Amino acid sequence: MASTCPNCGKKLHIWNVKAECSACGVSIPNYNWQERLEEDNVKAEKQFAVFYKSLNRIAYSIWGTKLRIARLVLTFLPAIGFILPWVNLNSDGTSFSLTIYSLFNKNKSLVDFFSSFFGNTSLYTTNMKFEGYSGALTFASLGYLFFTLSAVCIVLAFLLTIILCKKPKTKTMVVFDIISIAFSVVSVVMFVLSGSLASQAVAFNFGDMAVINGSASISWGYFVALVLLLVATGINIAVAKAPAKSDETLEEERLARQAIKDEKERQKEIEREKNREAAEKAAKEEEKKEEPEKVAPDIALLTEIRDLLKQQQNEETKR
Repeated sequence: MASTCPNCGKKLHIWNVKAECSACGVSIPNYNWQERLEEDNVKAEKQFAVFYKSLNRIAYSIWGTKLRIARLVLTFLPAIGFILPWVNLNSDGTSFSLTIYSLFNKNKSLVDFFSSFFGNTSLYTTNMKFEGYSGALTFASLGYLFFTLSAVCIVLAFLLTIILCKKPKTKTMVVFDIISIAFSVVSVVMFVLSGSLASQAVAFNFGDMAVINGSASISWGYFVALVLLLVATGINIAVAKAPAKSDETLEEERLARQAIKDEKERQKEIEREKNREAAEKAAKEEEKKEEPEKVAPDIALLTEIRDLLKQQQNEETKR
């Protein structure tokens, strides 16, 4: 209920439960309802305009041009690079690969590292402390850490293409792509340093696993992943620099598409109406053909009299 009477302005209280104003007697819910209905219609039209404006911007920012469609695909592809082996730390004991999951060899992967690390964190911290936080285990663990951060950044860059769709020229995705590349380089360097230190030592404990006569080498998978990351960065830079359509232009294009759609529907309706009329006309003509020819009553009577007279004449002739 309104806080004041819309007619006389009397202040209303919580105990004024009647629909009529106690001062002027006007029905508050029905007061000037036509004008209020018109105001509601205007508000609804404005809200729909804002909705369509946002919808146009979202659609345009995500797949509005060929370049943006390519961006949507190419910013997702780098995620595939993280299942490839970036660096292999091979040993006579347990071997490791800088990858999310080992599909191309039997080495331990990021999944195995996390499972072991969170299963016995104290063992890892103890071994790292024993190395002075500068040994093979420490660098290998840092390699996995920066590898994870690189993957997180590239996933965020992809999600931001949708989250920040209302800002078609934002460079936020480019920033996350560059950070992801930087983290990937650091992770590879850390893993290679771990392998270098492992080759200097006969063996070291990688948590609850032993690395014996270890050595590290950069694998082909990292070069593929790096190319995918660079391509994603390049496409995001191209999109950020490309000219973007204004909201007014997008609305004009939407209305033009809607007009074309409405015209097609109108033409289809006209065609359906023509077909219906043609079918009705054909049905009526068919009915006329099937109906027997009707004879007027007076003609039928004269015909009957003529036949009777002929019959009587024939009988008299026979006599």
